[in-house]
Amino acid sequence: MERAGLVALLAGEGFIAAEEEADELLARAAGDAELLDAMVQRRLTGEPLAWITGRVTFCGVEVRVDPGVYVPRWHTELVAERAAQRLPERGVAIDLCTGSGAVACVLRAHRPQARVVATDVDARAVACARANGVEVHHGDLFDPLPGELHGRADVVVAVVPYVPANELPLLQRDTFTFESSLAYDGGPDGTDVLLRVAGGAPRYLRPGGALLLELGGSQADILRPHLEALGFTAITVLHDEDGDVRGVEATLSG
Repeated sequence: MERAGLVALLAGEGFIAAEEEADELLARAAGDAELLDAMVQRRLTGEPLAWITGRVTFCGVEVRVDPGVYVPRWHTELVAERAAQRLPERGVAIDLCTGSGAVACVLRAHRPQARVVATDVDARAVACARANGVEVHHGDLFDPLPGELHGRADVVVAVVPYVPANELPLLQRDTFTFESSLAYDGGPDGTDVLLRVAGGAPRYLRPGGALLLELGGSQADILRPHLEALGFTAITVLHDEDGDVRGVEATLSG
């Protein structure tokens, strides 16, 4: 299939980034017509492109993404980049709900001499992150982390489920055909897991360390009094270029 025909097919099926997707599929197929056709058929079912090609570029870093593992989204890049800025050259970072290890990979790319430790409750994600070279532990949030990290982390970053339960039906139609609601469901207002991370972070952060959380809507306002009560200051909402809320940054007071 020629590129123009593939772009037209994908666009006709409603894929808004048809040209970019066509280029990725063609590159992965590398001239193998049967492989290309098989991949295109999978994509037309709505299966995530990253599962089909086996990779995604995130903050300029190529990351392996295995089938069944949460696909890192572009709107997480702002949080990842800010976490990298807060991480000292030889510092320590903790990446919770790491998924494929994308955020951890970005931290390592920016700070190759730092120690980056990740966790995830999904065994498939843990295997994928390890394949990406991430030091990752299997378990829920902070639970599987080694005790030696208590009070040593310069950064705790987390991309947790934060979609309010009543908004889950608003996600694009193919999402739950392939992905689990566990990757999205944040409870009634979307802050259930966010609050758990905030509550556990002071045990691991050093004074002056940073907490970076991806979130949306008014969730930063909901979290603010909880963060203040936990000893966090300099609480800043992160906005993207369009002005949309993408995360919150807070510093543990000393």
